[in-house]
Amino acid sequence: MRKFEEVTTESKEIFKGKIVHLKVDTVTLPDGNTSKREIIKHPGAVAVIAQKEDGKIIFVEQYRKALEKSVVEIPAGKLEEGEDPLVTAKRELEEETGYTTDNLQLINSFYTSPGFADELVNVYFTDQLTKLEHNVAGDEDEFVELMELTLEEAEQLEKEQRIHDAKTSYALLYLKIRGLK
Repeated sequence: MRKFEEVTTESKEIFKGKIVHLKVDTVTLPDGNTSKREIIKHPGAVAVIAQKEDGKIIFVEQYRKALEKSVVEIPAGKLEEGEDPLVTAKRELEEETGYTTDNLQLINSFYTSPGFADELVNVYFTDQLTKLEHNVAGDEDEFVELMELTLEEAEQLEKEQRIHDAKTSYALLYLKIRGLK
């Protein structure tokens, strides 16, 4: 057994939804004792830092039921089963913003909440955007409003907690480090 490894001795699926699955695992701890772990299985997601030629960054505002409020975020979405994250990133960019690109660079990926979920978000960057002639239909239950902001405007929204999620805060830090003014 590797240091700190927990060995699953039993796994029980509690809920299987459209996006997430919840299971409860019984594990043997490194010291030999047992414990329960509640785990959310998620297909993974992408997020896109999309910067226009004028330096403005593309965001979307949408209502997030889990938070009971609207938040401003970078374009993002979940992976479809078996879908390449790069394909997902381009699709989500087109659906949510009306822009496309042939140049998406993977910046990094991170687990959103490794204490209880396996969701991995792949973050891409592009500064080569083309406006689509016709909007691409998005998810029928998703309503978003496009926003184009300077870094300073976005940082102000973060202070106001209108930008209040990890992937978008990560994007702002990335742009600041990259030297966007």
